[in-house]
Amino acid sequence: MTTVTDIPAAPAVKTARPPRKRGRLVPYWLLLPGLLWLVVFFALPMVYQASTSIQTGSLEDGFKVTWHFATYWDALGDYWPQFLRSVLYAGAATILCLALGYPLAYLIAFRAGRWRNVVLILVIAPFFTSFLIRTLAWKTILSDSGPVVSTLNTLHILDVTSWIGMTDGDRVLATPLAVICGLTYNFLPFMILPLYTSLERIDGRLHEAAGDLYATPATTFRKVTFPLSMPGVVSGTLLTFIPAAGDYVNADLLGSTDTRMVGNVIQTQFLRILDYPTAAALSFILMAAILIMVTVYIRRSGTEDLV
Repeated sequence: MTTVTDIPAAPAVKTARPPRKRGRLVPYWLLLPGLLWLVVFFALPMVYQASTSIQTGSLEDGFKVTWHFATYWDALGDYWPQFLRSVLYAGAATILCLALGYPLAYLIAFRAGRWRNVVLILVIAPFFTSFLIRTLAWKTILSDSGPVVSTLNTLHILDVTSWIGMTDGDRVLATPLAVICGLTYNFLPFMILPLYTSLERIDGRLHEAAGDLYATPATTFRKVTFPLSMPGVVSGTLLTFIPAAGDYVNADLLGSTDTRMVGNVIQTQFLRILDYPTAAALSFILMAAILIMVTVYIRRSGTEDLV
């Protein structure tokens, strides 16, 4: 006869322990090195540069913070042509990068097959060479006696570019076209890689479904491929336009005094004239202008629904 005492007791149910406080702090500890890096190498220099922009004085007598905000207005009034030129050159280079990069990114994502990795390596191969050397190479490519300029002259393309003010007669060097070509070449990989990443994520079955619905290839691209690749388009244009707008190497090596961008002015103010407040004010104006344009562009593109 079995008694109550002979019945084995049910195993005790272990209640879940609340996570330790130390475990909850692990993500914050992992973020700490990156936050310290941003504070030391980004936030503090920005604060110092902001204080420099409202200083007055000279290198001999020293600079003092006098809250002279008129430096911003004076800098914008004196160098607005360089600001406008920077936006136009960077915008033109971004459009060219998109026109050249999208077909190549599409080819890599959907048509490259086993050659995909090889083509990707060729895209990033220019980064193995110095930015300065790559830009100097364009002085040889666009030389007056080179085959490129001779071909453009034969096709009478330079007549058209000279009429719209992009070149000067039969010359390409020291003209806006040379600067835009240099910007396009140097920042083209920044356009191709985001586009490829976005296109590669598109499910190929969507193209098949569009074909089953009797959509032409052009309609499939317009209705399916391009809208789904908009995050890559936005990322690529931003990664191209932002550094191109602040670049000064291409305008310095491939342009002339008539093609100076705001980056050239900032470099001159910092390193030659030693007018640190004006240079700092120009830097902040450039950052503010780019931030406003980027914010408006992201809102207008409507990519938040596609991410």
